[in-house]
Parts: sequence; structure tokens; C-alpha cells
Amino acid sequence: MFTGIIEEIGIVQSVMKGAKSFSMLISADVVTPGLRQGDSVNTNGACLTVTAVNRNSFTVDVMPETMRKTNLGSLQQGGEVNLEQALQLSSRLGGHLVSGHIDGTGLIHKIKKEDNAVWITVKAGTEVLRYIIPKGSVSIDGISLTVVNVDEVSFDVSLIPHTMAVTTLRDKKPGDTLNIECDMVAKYIEKFTGKAGSGSRIDQGFLDKYGF
Repeated sequence: MFTGIIEEIGIVQSVMKGAKSFSMLISADVVTPGLRQGDSVNTNGACLTVTAVNRNSFTVDVMPETMRKTNLGSLQQGGEVNLEQALQLSSRLGGHLVSGHIDGTGLIHKIKKEDNAVWITVKAGTEVLRYIIPKGSVSIDGISLTVVNVDEVSFDVSLIPHTMAVTTLRDKKPGDTLNIECDMVAKYIEKFTGKAGSGSRIDQGFLDKYGF
């Protein structure tokens, strides 16, 4: 579990590609000292398992399903990734609960400045937008952000200068692909109420009966 508060930007040192998967070596100064083999690291929003740790770098594997669901497959040597270590239960929750399980990708449609803020409009499919609500939380490339507006094809977020300075969004441009994880609370509610075809017995009648 993560918070969406990025600790540092890592640099991809090498990519070892397989038929449908790959592993990569990432250099990092902040997160590496606390890492051990088997730990989880949020890498551009995707929860990846550390397979080896060196003094200033670590290695992770990316399996085929992660390749299909994320933008990690486009990474090359020298590429930058947002990094966050797993949340400790004693830590402050500065962002929101982020699982590192990507729901889908979106494309940057528009970027514009407004005084000290930067607005980013992200186009996404219905599998993502169904869970996006105004003033709700969303994780974009691992960054916890607040949704400002949403319509049938896109949603807007607004970034402060600090977020732009310490994440990979500083170099993004229209047309770039972003990893998106929606707020997990919405997905649980959908599942429990049977809206996703789960056959759950929790419906409006059940909620009325017990005073909800």
C-alpha cells in the first residue's frame, strides 16, 4: 500500500527484455537505503517487487499483465520513473490509499498554466472514468492528485509547483500516456452492491433495512 506522495525520481539504468516481460535496473538515492529483496516499490504508479538491491540501485521484474495495463513497456535506458516505498502503518497518510494496481492508462489531452498552477486534462476510457468523481482522488503515474472536473471522455487535475518540480509530470506533453489508478473505495462499493454483476445480496433494500 502507498500514499501517492512521490519520494524521488529514479533513472532507468538498463532494461532486460523478454518475450512479453522485462526487468529493469533503477538508480535511486532516497528509497534504496531502506529497500530489501522482496519489498514493494511504487514505480510510475505500479506496485513492483524488488528482486535485487545494490547501494544506489535496485532491480524489479515487470510481468506481461503489467506490460498490458501500464506505460512501463515504453521505458528505455535513461528514462525517469516516480518512486515511492511502501507505506508504514505508523506513517502519516499525506495523499490517499494507493494500491499500485493500475486500472488503465490515459492520454494527456491538454496542458495549460494558470498563475502558479498547471492544469492537465487526461482522456481515458470508460473503465477508468466510471470511478472518477469531482473532488475525488486519483493516482496518475503514482502521484496522488485531486480531480477537479470530469466529463464523458476526460478529467482535469491541477498541480502545484512542488508537484511539477519533484515528479515526472514536469516533462510530460500532450499525447503522452499516463498510468491511472482510481480510488479503490468506489470499486469496492460497486462490487458490494452488485453493480458489477457480482450477485451480491447487498442492495438498496438491504441498506434500507439496516438503516443505511
